Amino acid sequence: MADDTTKHITEENGSISDGTHKIEEDLKKNVQVAGTIPLAAWLILVTELAERFAYYGASMLFQRYMLEYLGLAKGSATAISRGFTFFSYITSIFGAIVADKWLGKFKTVLIFAIVYTIGLVLLTVSAVEDLKNSLGLPGFIVALYCFIAWGTGGIKSNVSAFAAEQVPEEDYPHPTRAGVTINHAITIERIFRYFYMAINVGGLLGQGITPNITDYGWHFAYMIPAIVFVIGIVIFALGRKKYYDRPPSGSIIGKTSRCIAFAFRHRYTRVPGTHWILGAVPRDGQVLEWDAKFVHELEKTYHACKVFCVYPLYWALYNNMTDNFVNMGINMRRPHWLKPEMLSFVNSAVIVIFIPILDMFIFPFLRRVGFRLGPLNRIIIGFCIVTFCFVYVTVLQHFLYKSGPFYNFTGKDPNDPTHVIEIPKSIMLLINDLSIWTQLPAYVLIGISEIFASATGLEFAFKSAAPELKSVVMSLFLATNAFGSLIGMILAIWSNDPNFVYLYAGQAVAMGVMTVLFAWKFAKLDNMME
Repeated sequence: MADDTTKHITEENGSISDGTHKIEEDLKKNVQVAGTIPLAAWLILVTELAERFAYYGASMLFQRYMLEYLGLAKGSATAISRGFTFFSYITSIFGAIVADKWLGKFKTVLIFAIVYTIGLVLLTVSAVEDLKNSLGLPGFIVALYCFIAWGTGGIKSNVSAFAAEQVPEEDYPHPTRAGVTINHAITIERIFRYFYMAINVGGLLGQGITPNITDYGWHFAYMIPAIVFVIGIVIFALGRKKYYDRPPSGSIIGKTSRCIAFAFRHRYTRVPGTHWILGAVPRDGQVLEWDAKFVHELEKTYHACKVFCVYPLYWALYNNMTDNFVNMGINMRRPHWLKPEMLSFVNSAVIVIFIPILDMFIFPFLRRVGFRLGPLNRIIIGFCIVTFCFVYVTVLQHFLYKSGPFYNFTGKDPNDPTHVIEIPKSIMLLINDLSIWTQLPAYVLIGISEIFASATGLEFAFKSAAPELKSVVMSLFLATNAFGSLIGMILAIWSNDPNFVYLYAGQAVAMGVMTVLFAWKFAKLDNMME
């Protein structure tokens, strides 16, 4: 039908380009809505759900596992946990290069899934009680750093972009509603919100199930994520014929590097007032290995990557949820059935509940009334929320240290310096008189901040990247989590009592300052997404 319309307009105006342009203008005048998510994308989302079940179902146990079972100190356990997160996300760059240059996304995901599975099996075996003295800590470290981290990185760098690529790239009229256009950009926005929802449904189930299994043995708790992960990969493989898999583009990294170098050398030849990357645009019949479209898309990609520079600090705060928040919860009064890491369940539940509300009601309403909440402004909202969260956590830690009977867990009574408190050897016996339920607002706030900052960051990375660079740019966004973990590894030096108040306060101040600078520098970039 669109072809007939184009032909009719062409006959009136005398050119195909005029006809196509008029159709595009008519589509833009219509009400813009998101399209349905294709079955192929749903299969990928289910795979991500299973992978996140495995990741969070296992990793949320690590802090308590290291403290209780392996007998490590808080600071050492936190450093190992952050190191694992670092490698899980820095390896995403390698996974993206493999997919874009050699194998494509489907084969890359499958290969790294095999590596991931080996790691989960080794993790399970190393947790067997009879092997604790010989394989416990070494097996744990090898499973995390040599297998699971690499598997995670290879999958994460490709799976979200792979889901988004299943959506048709063009806008088109709604098949049953006159005056309504299915908008590609809004559909992509929906894909990433539901992708993030799949992440948190998986996390929700994993965090809700595995902590209670530890009562029967740590190896059983790790076995459950391994089984669920294998089921997810089988589902992914069965959908092979339904996927659109963009062919590998060869040496795109080399092409991009040469284009940037050429642009820098010829930056003074560009049109005045334009970005220096546009110095690489071919001129006067110049034949280069790239065209003008690639250069303009590379400029857009460059701006997106600048936005990513603030994310390491956001992730440094976020990653406290898997270690330092657990450290806090261990020392709080709680029901016998509640494990400290189980409150992460609340974080995932908030995301699962709020994403459909935002997608089906709040964001469509804002579009109807003409209020455009672009990706950069959504990211700023997320940064503000996580900053407020850490103000709350700082105050909460202060009151935990003020509570008895162990106060700040140093063996000194702050109310009576002459009184020495006997500190039990087992960290699990250090319980102050403050309820673990006071941690709930922190998990809720981080969950809401994720919807605005993290899910939107994935969407922004995908939309801003040149087609050949989507996996690489997505991996660069994911790698910001690695650098956030690196910050956390440095802060782990002070991740012991009685330093946590200052640790949380410093992170809150740093995030607040960076949010102000981010808003000042990047808020106007929302215009580039139109």
